[in-house]
Amino acid sequence: MPQPIPIGASGEAEETVEEKHTLAAHHSELPPVYSTPDMIRLMETAGFAALQPYSDEGEITVGTAIHIEHRAASGIGMRIRARAELESFDGRFYTMRVTAHDGSQEIGRGTIGRAAVHVPTFVERMQERALLRGDSAQKQIGARIEDHKRESHINKTS
Repeated sequence: MPQPIPIGASGEAEETVEEKHTLAAHHSELPPVYSTPDMIRLMETAGFAALQPYSDEGEITVGTAIHIEHRAASGIGMRIRARAELESFDGRFYTMRVTAHDGSQEIGRGTIGRAAVHVPTFVERMQERALLRGDSAQKQIGARIEDHKRESHINKTS
């Protein structure tokens, strides 16, 4: 990311809680409330949204650390909004302050870490590791990513 990212850069992500986002979706004996993993996913999406405008072609940010408190329950139908704000950068890792709110109260907060990766280089490294291990599942994933790259290239030139 050659473009400097200003401290305070922010992003948001929203979703309405559906059954698939609840604890009950994972185990029928659990209550139908918004799950912590889904809240963290939404926070990560907000962090991605905050940093992606500063990324170069072929570059994204990926999650590296999670320090989150899930402080209140939210039920099906509630609208959850996550917000992420860049708090610091140490030369390689971005630290983002994150919150989640359900329209009536804050339901979660904490920090997430992110780092920039160049997707083609990242994929190439993963494929090399898969080949060294002889991992057929990784080879299949690599083939799908290659197909996606070709399709993306076709769509950009069409």
